[in-house]
Amino acid sequence: MPSDDTRILLRESELPQRWYNINPDLPAPLAPPIHPGTGQPLGPADLAPLFPMELIKQEVSMEPYIEIPDEVMRVYKLWRPSPLYRAHRLEKHLGTPARIYYKNESFSPPGSHKPNTAVAQAYYNKQEGVKRIATETGAGQWGSALSFGCCLFGIECMVYMVKVSYEQKPYRRLLMESWGATCVPSPTDTTNAGRTILAKDPDTPGSLGIAISEAVEDAVTRDDTKYALGSVLNHVLLHQTIVGQEAQAQFKLAEDYPDIVVGCVGGGSNFAGACFPFVKDKLGGKQVDILAIEPQSCPTLTRGDFRYDFGDTAQLTPLLKMFTLGHTFVPEPIHAGGLRYHGMAPLVSLLVSQNAIEARAIHQLGTFEAALTFARTEGSLPAPETAHAVKVAIDEALKCKDTGEEKCIMIAYSGHGFFDLAAYEKYMAGDLEDHEYSREAVEAALKELPEISEPAA
Repeated sequence: MPSDDTRILLRESELPQRWYNINPDLPAPLAPPIHPGTGQPLGPADLAPLFPMELIKQEVSMEPYIEIPDEVMRVYKLWRPSPLYRAHRLEKHLGTPARIYYKNESFSPPGSHKPNTAVAQAYYNKQEGVKRIATETGAGQWGSALSFGCCLFGIECMVYMVKVSYEQKPYRRLLMESWGATCVPSPTDTTNAGRTILAKDPDTPGSLGIAISEAVEDAVTRDDTKYALGSVLNHVLLHQTIVGQEAQAQFKLAEDYPDIVVGCVGGGSNFAGACFPFVKDKLGGKQVDILAIEPQSCPTLTRGDFRYDFGDTAQLTPLLKMFTLGHTFVPEPIHAGGLRYHGMAPLVSLLVSQNAIEARAIHQLGTFEAALTFARTEGSLPAPETAHAVKVAIDEALKCKDTGEEKCIMIAYSGHGFFDLAAYEKYMAGDLEDHEYSREAVEAALKELPEISEPAA
């Protein structure tokens, strides 16, 4: 019988010592990134202006595991291992026979899963002598995490924050500044990409695609600066897999194993980190359903096209084969800012295309309702992004109530909602609405995509 414990804990000595690389286990080859100028597959030299060489090696590695450096591990121990909780009170409230667990990443100093890669990226940049890192952030979780990582390793940090989130979440900016970073609302008038966007639409709410353009431009036009990305790329997802590996060890302690693993998905980092170790199990024959949950107003996996596209609006990044809504698409200003991205990690996209992962899209209001149910039973207030996973986990638990199935459900609890209280205030006042997906806007954006065929193997 599964353990009845509420918190399933690992000791520091039980921390995973390696990141799990899913590349060798993929059911089909990953399409190579394409150089936007030559149309040819990208080589390491093409990425050198943006990333330190060790991260470039990790991006293309086919090694099944990569050792975590000692200095990174020492920082991880400020909050890792994170607890796996059994949601007894939520189960009782729902009246479900399902067993609900949540892997709680909100205990990190920035309050989310993001420093698992931010610390690693800051470390590798420091090793290469980098003095300054430029990045973008949606809801501010990634910007906070990289500010934290850069602070610990003595690197200057410049953050371009999507304007609507900059205005919605002022305390995220203050947190970044507390760790010594500079944070500006994107688009700005300090980059060519930003000025071009503002000339077309002075009132734009901004988007991650726009903010990425500004951060990339910043990095490539300065000799002392590299670029860091908080999601999408292989090395970012790699660093997050410490989450799922810990969870697997904790389920062994609990004498249980999930029938369903559910995570929110915007660019793919939180989802991949919690789920990829379980995807490995599934590809090896284990019976587990893995659910990727996105917003209806930005349904990249459920409504997008699986094809090559730019990761940014100004077309400065390499072309990636991924599910996309088009790099010029600007999502509605929902409060789950971390999920407002036009594209999806190529690794997640490939696994969805191969039916190893199921994608679902849900509306904003239902996620806030589920988040408050969670807070009023378990005590923790989820970030609006995390609430997407909470909502679907509750839906699955209620299905079990109807069928009598005693399924085990794991939520990838990616972060807390303490900096999102303004959004909760609006929800409780009845001032939030569900934004409908605009097929017309996406069709217009998809017309801007380049016609690129996948290179022959």
